[in-house]
Amino acid sequence: MRLEGRMRLGYYPLDPAEATRMRRFLAFPAEQTSAVDPCAGTGAALLSLTAESAARRYGIELDSHRASEAKSALDEVIQGNAFDVKAPVESCSLLYLNPPYDFEVGEGRNERMEKLFLDEFFRWLKPCGVLMLVIPFDRIYNCRNILSPHFKDKAIYRLTEPDAVRYRQAVVFGVRRSAAERNRLGDHAVNQANWKLQELTRRYEEIPALPDERDRGYAVPPSGPVRMDYRGLPLDVVEDLLAKSPAWLQAQRVTHAQRKQFFGRPLTPLHAGHVGLCAVSGLLNGVFGSGPDRHVAYWEATKVVDRTEEEGEGGETVIREKERFSQRLTLLFADGRIKLLSEKPREEPTEEAASGECAPANGEAEVRAADA
Repeated sequence: MRLEGRMRLGYYPLDPAEATRMRRFLAFPAEQTSAVDPCAGTGAALLSLTAESAARRYGIELDSHRASEAKSALDEVIQGNAFDVKAPVESCSLLYLNPPYDFEVGEGRNERMEKLFLDEFFRWLKPCGVLMLVIPFDRIYNCRNILSPHFKDKAIYRLTEPDAVRYRQAVVFGVRRSAAERNRLGDHAVNQANWKLQELTRRYEEIPALPDERDRGYAVPPSGPVRMDYRGLPLDVVEDLLAKSPAWLQAQRVTHAQRKQFFGRPLTPLHAGHVGLCAVSGLLNGVFGSGPDRHVAYWEATKVVDRTEEEGEGGETVIREKERFSQRLTLLFADGRIKLLSEKPREEPTEEAASGECAPANGEAEVRAADA
């Protein structure tokens, strides 16, 4: 997952317009039903999908701020790791699943999170319960071992809102089979279902778009309340107690060491080496200037390679490379401009030196645009 996605804990909410279209595919009974979202976010998606129904809404959310918002939208919300929440099998009527688009990180064989979430939570659906799975289209086939034997009446649609197109999302509708129906399935039927999944998801553009008006319907069966038990760590309590932990008091001396401050003028003038050491050690970093020229200065050491070519005794070309460190200054201005102060490349670099930074012939430096 990209860094931005990790900072959001893999949170990619369903577009409200897509939720409205998906809601038209569902038919709720007059009796009470139970709907579960293991990646609830703010709860807005599940609330839209169960609008104007007697559904009791359950959510699980890892982020504490989003969990607080979800508590105002859903009937019951657990803040914590979804895999630490347990519920009776075959207890809910509707499962909406929009898991993180990432790989599991562990000691053993790592798998996609989409498959792990589906494998964990499809068991909560009762027979004839409805699944709505929103994932990137190219991950649907990875879930075939669950979708093919355990779900019937499947339909796949391509989501068309801008954010959905960006992540190439598709929604899978399905109805869970009963144990008797699964037992009647043969290997040939499962293989045929796998082949159909592969054909339907071969090309993103060929998947039919989710229509504004439904072309089929899914009846959500009635069900009673769901009892969810959280067996993980109380994350908010642990976070509050962490600051008082003796182990943290010892570790923060290294992980959050206070930056040393230096003041005053040196007794003797600094030569170039002293200035370079002060710069790359961060002592010359800071905020300078005023108005449009106000900027943040950040120095860093970069490794450069000087290449020279010589003719050997046998007429061969001998290329010599010498590594050294240089300084680079990054300037971030108040209006968003970024400039770099680094060594100027040679005017006519050789082909071998064109791919690296070179030492200037006269020791001068110039301000250049930031690297793309």
